Amino acid sequence: MDIVYLYGKYKECGGRVTTDSRRIAGGELFFALKGENFDGNEYALKALEAGAAYAVVDRGAAVAAGLSDVSGADASGGSVMDSPEKSVVPEGFESRLIPVEDTLAALQALARWHRSMSSADGKPLPVIALTGTNGKTTTKELIKAVLETGYRVTATEGNLNNSIGVPLTLLKITSRTQIAVVEMGASHPGDIRELVSVALPTYGLITNVGKAHLLGFGSFEGVMAAKGELYDYLQRTADKAFVNADNPYLNEMASARPDLRTVRYGLGYEGAEVLPVSPQSPYLRIRLSSGTLVETRLVGEYNADNVMAALAVGKEFGIKEEDAVKAISGYEPKNSRSQMMRTASNVLIVDAYNANPTSVSAALDNLDSMKAEHKAVMLGNMLELGPESVREHEAVLARLSRLKHLDVIVLVGDEFRKALDAEDGAAVAEALGNRTKWFATSELAASFLQANPLKDCCILIKGSRGSRMENVVPEL
Repeated sequence: MDIVYLYGKYKECGGRVTTDSRRIAGGELFFALKGENFDGNEYALKALEAGAAYAVVDRGAAVAAGLSDVSGADASGGSVMDSPEKSVVPEGFESRLIPVEDTLAALQALARWHRSMSSADGKPLPVIALTGTNGKTTTKELIKAVLETGYRVTATEGNLNNSIGVPLTLLKITSRTQIAVVEMGASHPGDIRELVSVALPTYGLITNVGKAHLLGFGSFEGVMAAKGELYDYLQRTADKAFVNADNPYLNEMASARPDLRTVRYGLGYEGAEVLPVSPQSPYLRIRLSSGTLVETRLVGEYNADNVMAALAVGKEFGIKEEDAVKAISGYEPKNSRSQMMRTASNVLIVDAYNANPTSVSAALDNLDSMKAEHKAVMLGNMLELGPESVREHEAVLARLSRLKHLDVIVLVGDEFRKALDAEDGAAVAEALGNRTKWFATSELAASFLQANPLKDCCILIKGSRGSRMENVVPEL
């Protein structure tokens, strides 16, 4: 693949790239990616018809028959003159199709090239890579808010943090970008190694390591090793890692890499403290060692580490503390991430975007610490835990049995059903009595709540994305 040729087409398109043929506005470079249930090559012509300037396709796809790839070879591997196949492409479209060996690899190579060609104020562009079990997106948004008080920032939109989302983020870097913040997700060993090889970060931050995606990682130790691939990269390149000095696992991982350059932060490390919450003041507040009060719109003490990370990044890049604190205070979470909602009947803590044993435990601890006469919990499945799933769901049941003032427990999904039917889970369920209700789906749970409304409760709503626990919100 001739990356210079492909980069020229990218520049010709004004840096506009898409992988969705339904979102063509005109003039984009379309990449026909393949997934388990779709093949973008089948939509390449539709993308061109809709106005895409070019479409990058797999040279083995039918649409590429008889076309030369960006290295000058035809789709069958020979020269264009020797190609025995006839193109199925309508006349006039041939020159707008770009066959390559692998469209995803081409997208990543293009992103890597663009990132390596990017600079800021005559110096190499700083790129901050961010990963972790929990809090990635919130931390990314906080870092972005802080840095934007002094820089023009390009950051991951939403949670587009996989092998496709990371290159798409990098390709949004423009000549005006001064810092890039790139979120990276992982569910298997090697995922972070792949993503850093594309993003080429100069800084890295692991929010934490916990029990998530155990089906892919195999164990908690597997999670540590996989997330540690970011530290491995930074150690090789002599770049810096932001390390939460209060987190024993992150300290262990950093210490195991003696050549890793670190910028340390943390509540205890910096002498900061989390202030008590109350129904009148339910949001996270932190008093820094300087005496400065950081007020947030975030729910849960577990978000304190995310705030301290954003402050540390801001300090490293010369952002004044007062500006960083103001930016954090102005950030409001969205998309069911640590959102506090007051309805006509109840106070809701909506954290329903994702769930794993670590984040659920933290959310329950936070609910337990809140002062409220009546409390309720709506929990959906924690997914991708593999053989540990039943045991981890039983542990959640045990934790629920120790919560104070808990009037109603609504559990949703097959994984909680298995835990309730297991010996230890059944014993806990019996102890909880008729406070516990189980439903196969969140829609059924919503119907129950409509018929049995709650009032004057503080309610935690949490579950993996597949549980769609936000469905219960309208009934509360």
